[in-house]
Parts: sequence; structure tokens; C-alpha cells
Amino acid sequence: MIKLRAAHERGRTVVDWLDSYHTFSFNQYHDPEHTHFRKLRVINEDRVVPGGGFGQHPHRDMEILTYVIEGALEHRDSLGTGSVIRPGSLQRMTAGSGLTHSEFNHSQTEPVHFLQIWIFPEEKNLKPSYQQISFEEEGLRNDLYLLASNRFADEVIHVNQDVQLYGSVLDHGRELVYDIGPERHLWIQIVRGDGSVGGVRVGAGDGVAVSRESQIRLAADSSMELLLFDLA
Repeated sequence: MIKLRAAHERGRTVVDWLDSYHTFSFNQYHDPEHTHFRKLRVINEDRVVPGGGFGQHPHRDMEILTYVIEGALEHRDSLGTGSVIRPGSLQRMTAGSGLTHSEFNHSQTEPVHFLQIWIFPEEKNLKPSYQQISFEEEGLRNDLYLLASNRFADEVIHVNQDVQLYGSVLDHGRELVYDIGPERHLWIQIVRGDGSVGGVRVGAGDGVAVSRESQIRLAADSSMELLLFDLA
């Protein structure tokens, strides 16, 4: 079963400093048919104006990933972490038993565009922690590059849930086939470009849920950047 979550059907929050699209129910937006997918709870596509951002606020019992598409995002948290996240890096924050953090556009002149991803953890009250990795775009080009996993490995974000997250940038005309394990499910989020997922036409901002399939074919009509979540 392959089901498209079209970009234009997502929820949206617009304020003076933020333009945010919600793949799943979030904050004031509630859609009972799109509350989550497996353990994937939130995919927000955010654009923040220069100098704008989210002030200090709390989280708990959630794995939070940040994937910057364009610009630079400044992060600070109650663990004492301070960092700037740019394209070519992925951040993970385990909120666990509770922490606070803030996120601001690091630039005073350019907007920042990023994906905020929340995943339900395998346990509650985990010890809060932070991790950030960098990767080369060439590693993603025409391949599936492992960015995050519940298995500890060098240069991979550790997520406290049974999920493997891959990134890919497919050149025009290129294809990949991904074999899906028994009882596994995929969510594929199109970051940029267009093409097809299992024969379904997709473009930037679209998401595709895949269940009860043994493999999926990814094909790019233009340079297509995507994230693939392999979930229990």
C-alpha cells in the first residue's frame, strides 16, 4: 500500500517570523487522519525570517531531529549545548525526562529553512542528551546514506527507537530500489525536486507512506532530495 500525503494538504501556521507546514497534527492544527505514522510523530517544514526564532521552551519524552535545508539555525539548550546547524548536518535531541531549548535563525539577513522531526522514544524518562553529525552531500548522491539509527555506529545519529533514517539526492533520471524488510514500514519525505515513489508522482513537501510492500522504487525527474524513514 502506497499513500501520498500531498504538500498542499498539510496544515499551516503563519506568524510574522515563521511559516510552518505540518505533515501531522501539531499545535493548533488537528487532523484525526494524520496524527502520526508508526512512531513518527512530527514533520514540520519551517521557514524562519532573519533573526527570528523559537524562544526557550520545554520538551520531554521525544526524539527530536533537525535537518537544515538552507541557511543556519542556532541551537541552545539546558544541557549547556550551543551549536549552529547548517546543510550537511543533522541534530538529535533526546528530550527524555525533560529539558528546554531555543532555536533561532543564526543570520540577520537570510532566512533559514529546515525540517523539524519528532519520533516517539522506545522508553519514557530517558536521560536527556544531544548529538550532531556532519555529512558530505556527495555521500547522499544517487545512494541511500544512513543518517540515524537505533544501532550505535560511528558518524551516525543514535535514535532511541527502532528506526533507520536515510538521506538521498538523486540526479535527474536516476533511480534507486529499496528492499523493505518483513513487518517494516516506510515514510518518504521529499525535501526538494520531483519524481516518483513506487510510481506515485511526488514533489517538494510531499510525503509517502508505504506499508505491506516488499520494495519501493525511487526515481528522480529533476535533482530530488529525500529522507527515507524505515520504521517498525
